[in-house]
Amino acid sequence: MPAQLEDWVPSACAVVAEHLRHRGIAPTGYPFARWHPLPGGEIEAEAGFPVGALIAAGGEVEASSLPAGPVLAVWHTDPDEKLPLTYHAVQDWLETEHAVATGDSWEVYHDLPTCDHVGTRIEIVQPIIFPTS
Repeated sequence: MPAQLEDWVPSACAVVAEHLRHRGIAPTGYPFARWHPLPGGEIEAEAGFPVGALIAAGGEVEASSLPAGPVLAVWHTDPDEKLPLTYHAVQDWLETEHAVATGDSWEVYHDLPTCDHVGTRIEIVQPIIFPTS
């Protein structure tokens, strides 16, 4: 996770949770965050919860979806400061297995984020393909 998003993720998840609560929509899974690098070093970020129904946008909340298809899912259970090492392991696996990332990864927080951190059980999900020779 980019360092500038460490404080943003818990508060963004709280905003989305409140949006869902006001509409009587229960999450169907754990919160997630995904970011998309943009030119010039900028980052577009999203955070949310999976839900079983379409939701209406409102305020800071917009509907989005995660891509379907094959993924590499890696568990990170170390302290937050070691998260870059887990991302490095993902890159190493892709190279070793000759797989290609097909989009931006996301993190699933199996410990609910709190105001001061995102938890210690984080699943990194990277969409992939295995190119044919």
